[in-house]
Amino acid sequence: MDAVQPRVRVVHRRCAPKTWPCPSCGKRGRRKQTHTRRVRDLAYGEVLVLEYEVGEYRARCGCCKTFRARPAEVEPRAEYTNRVRDAVIDRLLDDGMSMERLRRALHRDFHLDLSDGFLYDCLDWKVRQLDLPAYRRWTLAEFSGTLCIDEIHLGRRTLLLATDPLGDFPVAFALVGANDRDHMRRFLGHLKGWGFAPRVVVTDGSNLYPALLAELWPQAAHQLCVFHVLKDINQEILNEVRRLRKRLACRDRSRRRGRPRRGRPRGVTAKEKAHFVFKHRHLLVKRPRRLSAREARDLRQMFEYLPELATLWRFAGAVYELFEGKQSAHRAWCLRAALVKYPAYQAYPGLVAAMAMLEPAKFAKMIAFLHSPVRRRVRTNNHVERTNRRLRYLEKVRYKWRRRRTIVRFVVLAVDRWRQRRAAGPHANHATGAEAEHRRRHRATAPT
Repeated sequence: MDAVQPRVRVVHRRCAPKTWPCPSCGKRGRRKQTHTRRVRDLAYGEVLVLEYEVGEYRARCGCCKTFRARPAEVEPRAEYTNRVRDAVIDRLLDDGMSMERLRRALHRDFHLDLSDGFLYDCLDWKVRQLDLPAYRRWTLAEFSGTLCIDEIHLGRRTLLLATDPLGDFPVAFALVGANDRDHMRRFLGHLKGWGFAPRVVVTDGSNLYPALLAELWPQAAHQLCVFHVLKDINQEILNEVRRLRKRLACRDRSRRRGRPRRGRPRGVTAKEKAHFVFKHRHLLVKRPRRLSAREARDLRQMFEYLPELATLWRFAGAVYELFEGKQSAHRAWCLRAALVKYPAYQAYPGLVAAMAMLEPAKFAKMIAFLHSPVRRRVRTNNHVERTNRRLRYLEKVRYKWRRRRTIVRFVVLAVDRWRQRRAAGPHANHATGAEAEHRRRHRATAPT
């Protein structure tokens, strides 16, 4: 059975006034003759062809001899209208489609057979329309005073990214060949030259940032990411759990080999206790208020098997209390002093290593957020890391772009689309798939 042929509809339009401006100098020329130009447009479930009657004009300047009129929605020498190009960009940036899925979707919905070259040309076309200095002025006007900085590796290159967590938008980026102090100084120096003067700068524990921030923005408070600090401290606690668990597993070596006799009750062996502790070790570093009833029972069982774990659990809770968001800096310092002087914690090497991370110089940067107003306290650089993970997923997994030009082009488009969504309102990012499809079909309605 033959496939059903799609309906072909031709819409005639005229773009041939008596005079038309020269595309180079703007001096108007008089019409000489007319020509027919056919381009494809969007229409759901059918083939829509726009047939333009365009005029050819005799130039009155020295730029050229003749030139032709160009419809506003069609690029020079293009076979598709700009609505087709916008559909490609929307599916690429909003829907996150890969190039192959994008091509299949447009062929299924609009019977368009697009080439790889045209898809990449749509990206170049969209980038040429962007006004990057205007975006820079917009970010400077909307800047909240808090800056998150991080870097990710994209193949052989490194993407330096700065975002505003309170304003929820990317501020700037740079694609460099190496993640070193010189590239970071140049990147941050450009931000300072553009007029950014942050009050708080949030970073991870990398050694690149302290000296550079003190040099460029000495008045800014340097906030170390609390998430990374807690991650490192919890790792030391879990290392201590590992040592205690191994010691527990070795307690039962005097037990007779072989199966126990019938009728004799068999208790829980030390090896089984150690396995239970290892399986539920994450409960020791989980916040107490987030424990479920079953997890609380498992935690009490762990304390019965290995009483030393109660000290580790209390230490983890005391560390979480250091970074509570609704306390004062004075209280945080008092809690730290009590924590590092508590004698029970000195008996465990893992806790001693964890307390060494809370030295006064670093601890002052860990609680820098406490000097800000309560509603503007940012403790982590999770905002910039979420942006980095999204960009890395799209670049490495979905699109697999490796050339510098393609990476920069995509990041520029993604950043501009971020601004458009923010300007559209708080509910623009939460539209359902059905609503997005309805908007696409509405835009694809055939012109009259």
